[in-house]
Amino acid sequence: MNWDQIAGNWKQVKGSIKERWGKLTDDDLTVVAGKRDKLCGILQERYGLVKEQAEKELDTFSKSIH
Repeated sequence: MNWDQIAGNWKQVKGSIKERWGKLTDDDLTVVAGKRDKLCGILQERYGLVKEQAEKELDTFSKSIH
């Protein structure tokens, strides 16, 4: 699934995101609202990732969603 599809199906995808990244709260996901750059920033903050690492994880995640 590409990121536009994820953003369009945000309510359905939030559960998968919470399964993958358990440190994210409902408030985090409300703030993100399907925006990849915001999710990337929150992943960096919560998990101590560098931007490239967070981007790679998001790419892997988006490919795994059907």
